[in-house]
Amino acid sequence: MPDTLTIDKEKFNSRLFIGTGKHGTQDQLISYIKSSGSQMITVAIRRLDLENQADDRSLLDILTKENIRILPNTAGCSNLSEIILTCELSRELLGTNWVKLEAINDPEYLLPDPILTIEAAGTLIQKGFKVLPYINADPPLAKRLESMGCVTVMPLASPIGSGNGIKNEEDIKIIIEQSKVPVVVDAGLAVPSDAARVIELGADAVLVNTAIAKAKNPALMAEGFKLGVEAGRKAFLAGRIPQLPVASSSSPKDNLIDPSK
Repeated sequence: MPDTLTIDKEKFNSRLFIGTGKHGTQDQLISYIKSSGSQMITVAIRRLDLENQADDRSLLDILTKENIRILPNTAGCSNLSEIILTCELSRELLGTNWVKLEAINDPEYLLPDPILTIEAAGTLIQKGFKVLPYINADPPLAKRLESMGCVTVMPLASPIGSGNGIKNEEDIKIIIEQSKVPVVVDAGLAVPSDAARVIELGADAVLVNTAIAKAKNPALMAEGFKLGVEAGRKAFLAGRIPQLPVASSSSPKDNLIDPSK
């Protein structure tokens, strides 16, 4: 049976989601979309200037032609009214009720505001949106958002764009253990081994943007993340060996050669 990821009844073969932020050129973006094998990409709708910027208008056309699902996000929104307006605009523009909820009003560390996230998620769900909330690695918050009807939870590994890798492993493990919706680890992952690690722990997917877009060779890094995710998933499904406090011999202890004979 194929090992597919299901989010709100929709199936994905790839467990690597990517972003459009910080890409150098559109050709570069297309190149790493292809090499990543990703089937979903996030776009900050509020930061698109669809009236004046030809590049922003063509970006959506390019992504549509690449047959990759566009997941609008609310990056750049710092209050409830901005979030709701952006989501309604994205639904009108893209014909989707899926949204990655980013509720951030911290300009330095860019950490999501848990209170605003809960408030916005509740309002968006009432308006018929399928909400994928970006959150701190906070197990009670993740469980609360799940109970409200969010279709995933998306805890950060470390601050967005920081490249610091996994700094919240224990909390992420608890979120994975408790969640009945897919867990997508988002933000801070720097190298494919980071992605492999969180997928090994049982995360359902990862979302990677800066680590790919700002790499010296984005297409090659995207391929590396694709392979890292695949390796991590195989390891999770295979099941790791137990950790022991002492060594365990890999060769048999029975029928050893007796040097006296």
